[in-house]
Amino acid sequence: MARKTKEDARVTRNRILNAAVELFERQGVAHTSLNDIARHAGVTRGAIYWHFANKVALFNAMIERLVCPLKIRSEEYARILQDDPIGFIRATTNEFIGKLAHDPDFYRVFEIFWHKCEYVGEMAEIRQAHLEESADHIGIIEQSFAVAQEKGQIKRALTPHQAAIGLVALIDGLLFNWTKKRDMFPMESYAPLLLESFLRGLGVEENTRGKTVPA
Repeated sequence: MARKTKEDARVTRNRILNAAVELFERQGVAHTSLNDIARHAGVTRGAIYWHFANKVALFNAMIERLVCPLKIRSEEYARILQDDPIGFIRATTNEFIGKLAHDPDFYRVFEIFWHKCEYVGEMAEIRQAHLEESADHIGIIEQSFAVAQEKGQIKRALTPHQAAIGLVALIDGLLFNWTKKRDMFPMESYAPLLLESFLRGLGVEENTRGKTVPA
């Protein structure tokens, strides 16, 4: 019986999250209340509070449900960072792009994150949390470029931090604009080419592993 109760709770939690995604996408986050989500999910408001303290917690859980598997993969990729930092950057970037292009649930959540949420009021704390996550992400990319310089994979024309900021600006700009208007360009074919162009600007030869370049 306990096992079934736990499974029921999991099913209810996912039903609430699915309802939130649908309404956030349709109405925007600011214009969607917990009452709206409860009605759409076919549960009571109390059921929502059983699983989530407030809309902020629900919003975070919506993102974490899809991003956690990528975090696990990132831990696996981290094992190759020291051996092949450019390979690490290619693998993690292309996996994220692939998920966005082929996983409709993943796309919908990031469309909401980028275009349908105002980070003010109760949602302001989410903005701060994601700013911190973004800083961590930039730190990992910076570390990758630092190791790449040590291995002679890239030139030292830019500092690792400058290179990391440039890469984040490129990829975030592509994804932000593509999720805003998907017919603007074929993101899945453009992004890898533009990534390789950026890396070649740092001295990386396309599809090479561990190749050194002149400083």
